[in-house]
Order: sequence, then C-alpha cells, then structure tokens
Amino acid sequence: MKTFKLDEAQSVLPVVESLLSRALESKQAASDLQEQIGNLARRIFVSGGMFLDITAAHKRKITLEALVQRAKDAIQEIDAIGVQIKDLDIGLLDFPFLLEGETVLLCWKRGEPRIEFWHRIEDGFAGRQPIDGRFGPISPEKLN
Repeated sequence: MKTFKLDEAQSVLPVVESLLSRALESKQAASDLQEQIGNLARRIFVSGGMFLDITAAHKRKITLEALVQRAKDAIQEIDAIGVQIKDLDIGLLDFPFLLEGETVLLCWKRGEPRIEFWHRIEDGFAGRQPIDGRFGPISPEKLN
C-alpha cells in the first residue's frame, strides 16, 4: 500500500478532486439516463408495446455504457494514485499515512479546502481528528 507524506497528499488533492468530480458527474448522468430507459421500458410494458426508435434506443445504451466506463476509469485513476475512496457519493477519500510506525488515514471530504483531518483505520470517519505537528510541516505553497 502506498503511503503519502502530508504535503504530497495536499499537492495531489486537486488532481484527485478533479477525478472525483468526473466520476460523480458521470455516475449522476448515467443514473439519470438509466431512469429514462426504465421509464421507457415501463411505458412499453403498460401500453402492451409501442413503436420504438431503435436508433435512439441504441444511442442511449451506448451513451449509458460510456458514462459508466468514464466513472469507472476515474475511480481506477484515483485508486492507481494510491488514494482510497470511502464514499463516492459524498466524496470521502483517505490517503494512507505512516504515523509513528502505524498506518493511519489522512481524511478528506469533498468541499473541504485541504486535508485537515486523520483517523486510525479501525476508527473510520467518526474518529476523525485534526492533523497536528506529528504529520510534519506543510509548505505554504501547498496550501493554495
């Protein structure tokens, strides 16, 4: 498992946040499109059949598959960086960190300006604590 230094995690955060946004936007668009497809299927069932524009239906299916793949690709990129997605819907991410010989998690939630919390693996989000001096200094240019 890759571990991060605090300033390294802070510096990679904009990239990870962008990937997270891409995954969330793609997931939402796929969900909306899936709902449209489901509504169409229900209308066809209720009416006992109807004329269907096969080309448009096929395009929806292709678009849905592309959106799902785009979300999966973004998630895989985040994972490849070494960041753990704990909750995609709220944008909760953990960055493994080695603290005094123990692997802990630097914890960031979408909307927070920077990584300011950590928790032990077994404590989870509920056990978040503010980052203190044990995590090392943060370069001022890394805070922007």
